[in-house]
Amino acid sequence: MSNTKVLHANDIELLDKQVRVHLINSLGGFKSVVLVGTQSKSGSSNVAVFSSVFHIGAHPPLIALIFRPKPPERDTLRNILETGFYTLNHLNEAMYKKAHQTSARYDPDVSEFDAVGLTPLLKEDFPAPFVKESHIQLGIQFREKLDLTINNTTMVVGEIVQVSIPEDCLGADGFVDIEKANSITCSGLDSYHKTIRLDRLAYAKPNKEVTPISPNL
Repeated sequence: MSNTKVLHANDIELLDKQVRVHLINSLGGFKSVVLVGTQSKSGSSNVAVFSSVFHIGAHPPLIALIFRPKPPERDTLRNILETGFYTLNHLNEAMYKKAHQTSARYDPDVSEFDAVGLTPLLKEDFPAPFVKESHIQLGIQFREKLDLTINNTTMVVGEIVQVSIPEDCLGADGFVDIEKANSITCSGLDSYHKTIRLDRLAYAKPNKEVTPISPNL
Protein backbone atom coordinates (compact mmCIF):
# COMPACT_ATOMS: atom_id res chain seq x y z
CA MET A 1 0.00 0.00 0.00
CA SER A 2 1.14 3.57 -0.66
CA ASN A 3 1.52 6.25 2.01
CA THR A 4 -1.70 7.32 3.73
CA LYS A 5 -3.29 10.66 2.82
CA VAL A 6 -5.27 12.35 5.59
CA LEU A 7 -7.99 14.86 4.75
CA HIS A 8 -9.68 16.98 7.40
CA ALA A 9 -13.00 18.79 7.11
CA ASN A 10 -11.40 22.00 5.79
CA ASP A 11 -9.41 20.05 3.18
CA ILE A 12 -12.58 18.37 1.93
CA GLU A 13 -14.46 21.67 1.81
CA LEU A 14 -11.74 23.24 -0.37
CA LEU A 15 -11.75 20.47 -2.96
CA ASP A 16 -13.11 21.12 -6.44
CA LYS A 17 -16.84 20.29 -6.46
CA GLN A 18 -16.56 17.26 -8.74
CA VAL A 19 -13.54 15.91 -6.87
CA ARG A 20 -15.44 16.24 -3.60
CA VAL A 21 -18.52 14.52 -5.09
CA HIS A 22 -16.47 11.54 -6.33
CA LEU A 23 -14.54 11.29 -3.05
CA ILE A 24 -17.55 11.29 -0.74
CA ASN A 25 -19.67 9.04 -2.97
CA SER A 26 -16.94 6.39 -3.15
CA LEU A 27 -15.93 6.41 0.53
CA GLY A 28 -18.94 4.32 1.54
CA GLY A 29 -17.55 1.32 -0.34
CA PHE A 30 -19.51 -1.07 -2.55
CA LYS A 31 -23.23 -0.36 -2.85
CA SER A 32 -26.34 -2.01 -4.20
CA VAL A 33 -27.27 -0.64 -7.61
CA VAL A 34 -30.72 -1.09 -9.19
CA LEU A 35 -32.98 0.21 -11.89
CA VAL A 36 -36.16 1.77 -10.50
CA GLY A 37 -39.14 1.27 -12.79
CA THR A 38 -42.20 3.51 -12.52
CA GLN A 39 -45.26 4.44 -14.52
CA SER A 40 -47.02 7.80 -14.52
CA LYS A 41 -50.76 8.19 -13.99
CA SER A 42 -51.06 8.75 -17.74
CA GLY A 43 -49.30 5.42 -18.47
CA SER A 44 -45.81 6.62 -19.45
CA SER A 45 -42.99 4.28 -18.35
CA ASN A 46 -39.85 5.56 -16.66
CA VAL A 47 -36.66 3.82 -15.52
CA ALA A 48 -33.68 5.26 -13.64
CA VAL A 49 -30.51 3.88 -12.05
CA PHE A 50 -30.10 4.25 -8.26
CA SER A 51 -27.20 3.33 -5.99
CA SER A 52 -28.87 4.59 -2.81
CA VAL A 53 -31.04 1.55 -2.07
CA PHE A 54 -30.76 -0.09 1.35
CA HIS A 55 -32.50 -2.62 3.62
CA ILE A 56 -34.76 -1.27 6.38
CA GLY A 57 -36.32 -4.41 7.88
CA ALA A 58 -37.47 -7.96 7.14
CA HIS A 59 -40.89 -8.05 8.82
CA PRO A 60 -42.50 -6.20 7.20
CA PRO A 61 -40.03 -6.44 4.28
CA LEU A 62 -38.99 -2.79 3.86
CA ILE A 63 -36.43 -1.21 1.56
CA ALA A 64 -35.49 2.45 1.11
CA LEU A 65 -34.19 4.83 -1.55
CA ILE A 66 -32.63 8.27 -1.20
CA PHE A 67 -33.57 10.90 -3.76
CA ARG A 68 -31.12 13.71 -4.38
CA PRO A 69 -31.87 17.35 -3.51
CA LYS A 70 -34.66 19.07 -5.41
CA PRO A 71 -35.23 20.91 -7.66
CA PRO A 72 -35.12 19.62 -10.39
CA GLU A 73 -38.36 17.64 -10.47
CA ARG A 74 -37.76 13.91 -10.45
CA ASP A 75 -40.05 11.81 -12.65
CA THR A 76 -39.34 8.70 -10.59
CA LEU A 77 -40.29 10.30 -7.27
CA ARG A 78 -43.40 11.93 -8.70
CA ASN A 79 -44.58 8.66 -10.23
CA ILE A 80 -44.03 6.77 -6.96
CA LEU A 81 -46.00 9.31 -4.94
CA GLU A 82 -48.82 9.51 -7.49
CA THR A 83 -49.28 5.78 -8.14
CA GLY A 84 -47.91 4.15 -4.98
CA PHE A 85 -45.97 1.42 -6.81
CA TYR A 86 -42.52 0.92 -8.34
CA THR A 87 -40.01 -1.82 -9.11
CA LEU A 88 -36.39 -2.47 -8.19
CA ASN A 89 -34.39 -4.43 -10.74
CA HIS A 90 -30.86 -5.78 -10.23
CA LEU A 91 -28.23 -4.81 -12.77
CA ASN A 92 -26.16 -7.50 -14.46
CA GLU A 93 -23.07 -7.59 -16.64
CA ALA A 94 -25.04 -7.67 -19.90
CA MET A 95 -26.96 -4.43 -19.33
CA TYR A 96 -25.07 -2.17 -16.93
CA LYS A 97 -24.04 0.32 -19.64
CA LYS A 98 -27.65 0.81 -20.70
CA ALA A 99 -28.61 1.14 -17.03
CA HIS A 100 -25.95 3.81 -16.49
CA GLN A 101 -27.27 5.79 -19.48
CA THR A 102 -30.66 6.17 -17.75
CA SER A 103 -28.99 8.72 -15.45
CA ALA A 104 -28.93 11.18 -18.35
CA ARG A 105 -31.51 13.97 -18.04
CA TYR A 106 -33.99 13.13 -20.76
CA ASP A 107 -37.04 15.30 -21.37
CA PRO A 108 -40.10 14.30 -19.30
CA ASP A 109 -41.93 12.99 -22.38
CA VAL A 110 -39.06 10.60 -23.28
CA SER A 111 -39.12 7.07 -21.85
CA GLU A 112 -35.67 5.98 -20.70
CA PHE A 113 -36.65 2.43 -21.65
CA ASP A 114 -36.87 3.52 -25.29
CA ALA A 115 -33.91 5.90 -25.11
CA VAL A 116 -31.38 3.34 -23.83
CA GLY A 117 -32.78 0.13 -25.31
CA LEU A 118 -34.15 -1.61 -22.22
CA THR A 119 -37.44 -3.52 -22.25
CA PRO A 120 -40.35 -2.68 -19.92
CA LEU A 121 -42.01 -5.81 -18.58
CA LEU A 122 -45.60 -5.33 -17.45
CA LYS A 123 -47.11 -8.07 -15.32
CA GLU A 124 -50.88 -8.36 -15.00
CA ASP A 125 -50.83 -8.25 -11.21
CA PHE A 126 -48.51 -5.24 -10.80
CA PRO A 127 -49.02 -1.61 -11.89
CA ALA A 128 -45.38 -0.59 -12.49
CA PRO A 129 -42.94 -1.85 -15.15
CA PHE A 130 -40.15 -4.29 -14.39
CA VAL A 131 -36.96 -4.43 -16.48
CA LYS A 132 -37.06 -7.56 -18.63
CA GLU A 133 -33.26 -7.79 -18.84
CA SER A 134 -32.92 -7.92 -15.05
CA HIS A 135 -32.58 -11.37 -13.44
CA ILE A 136 -33.87 -10.34 -9.99
CA GLN A 137 -36.95 -8.12 -9.89
CA LEU A 138 -38.76 -6.67 -6.87
CA GLY A 139 -42.25 -5.20 -6.86
CA ILE A 140 -42.53 -2.42 -4.26
CA GLN A 141 -45.49 -0.64 -2.69
CA PHE A 142 -44.85 2.87 -1.35
CA ARG A 143 -45.17 3.18 2.45
CA GLU A 144 -43.53 6.38 3.70
CA LYS A 145 -41.76 9.56 2.56
CA LEU A 146 -39.27 11.29 4.84
CA ASP A 147 -37.79 14.70 3.97
CA LEU A 148 -34.24 15.07 5.30
CA THR A 149 -33.76 18.76 6.03
CA ILE A 150 -30.01 18.46 6.63
CA ASN A 151 -29.35 18.32 2.87
CA ASN A 152 -32.79 18.61 1.22
CA THR A 153 -32.91 14.96 0.15
CA THR A 154 -35.89 12.61 0.38
CA MET A 155 -36.05 9.07 1.73
CA VAL A 156 -38.75 6.83 0.28
CA VAL A 157 -39.57 3.63 2.16
CA GLY A 158 -41.40 0.84 0.35
CA GLU A 159 -42.62 -2.66 1.13
CA ILE A 160 -41.56 -5.62 -1.00
CA VAL A 161 -44.81 -7.19 -2.22
CA GLN A 162 -43.51 -9.30 -5.13
CA VAL A 163 -40.19 -10.99 -5.93
CA SER A 164 -38.98 -12.72 -9.10
CA ILE A 165 -35.78 -14.78 -8.71
CA PRO A 166 -34.25 -17.56 -10.84
CA GLU A 167 -35.07 -20.82 -9.05
CA ASP A 168 -31.46 -21.98 -8.99
CA CYS A 169 -30.44 -18.76 -7.20
CA LEU A 170 -32.76 -19.23 -4.21
CA GLY A 171 -31.46 -21.43 -1.38
CA ALA A 172 -33.56 -23.65 0.88
CA ASP A 173 -32.83 -21.27 3.78
CA GLY A 174 -34.04 -18.25 1.78
CA PHE A 175 -30.57 -16.94 0.93
CA VAL A 176 -30.40 -15.37 -2.55
CA ASP A 177 -27.21 -16.12 -4.47
CA ILE A 178 -26.84 -12.79 -6.24
CA GLU A 179 -23.49 -13.81 -7.76
CA LYS A 180 -25.14 -16.77 -9.47
CA ALA A 181 -27.82 -14.37 -10.73
CA ASN A 182 -24.99 -12.23 -12.17
CA SER A 183 -26.03 -9.19 -10.11
CA ILE A 184 -23.31 -6.55 -9.97
CA THR A 185 -22.43 -3.79 -7.53
CA CYS A 186 -21.04 -0.27 -7.80
CA SER A 187 -18.82 2.22 -6.02
CA GLY A 188 -19.07 5.96 -6.31
CA LEU A 189 -21.33 7.22 -9.08
CA ASP A 190 -19.84 5.52 -12.12
CA SER A 191 -17.77 2.43 -11.22
CA TYR A 192 -19.39 -1.00 -11.72
CA HIS A 193 -18.04 -4.26 -10.28
CA LYS A 194 -18.45 -8.02 -10.34
CA THR A 195 -18.00 -9.79 -7.01
CA ILE A 196 -16.31 -12.90 -5.67
CA ARG A 197 -17.69 -14.43 -2.48
CA LEU A 198 -15.10 -15.16 0.17
CA ASP A 199 -17.35 -17.15 2.48
CA ARG A 200 -20.77 -17.33 4.09
CA LEU A 201 -20.59 -17.54 7.88
CA ALA A 202 -22.97 -18.89 10.51
CA TYR A 203 -24.74 -16.62 13.01
CA ALA A 204 -22.16 -15.27 15.44
CA LYS A 205 -22.46 -16.09 19.16
CA PRO A 206 -20.15 -15.26 22.10
CA ASN A 207 -17.45 -17.84 22.78
CA LYS A 208 -18.31 -19.81 19.66
CA GLU A 209 -15.86 -20.33 16.81
CA VAL A 210 -16.79 -18.69 13.50
CA THR A 211 -17.92 -21.44 11.14
CA PRO A 212 -18.88 -21.51 7.47
CA ILE A 213 -22.41 -22.24 6.29
CA SER A 214 -22.81 -25.24 4.01
CA PRO A 215 -22.89 -24.12 0.35
CA ASN A 216 -25.70 -26.64 -0.24
CA LEU A 217 -28.26 -24.60 1.72
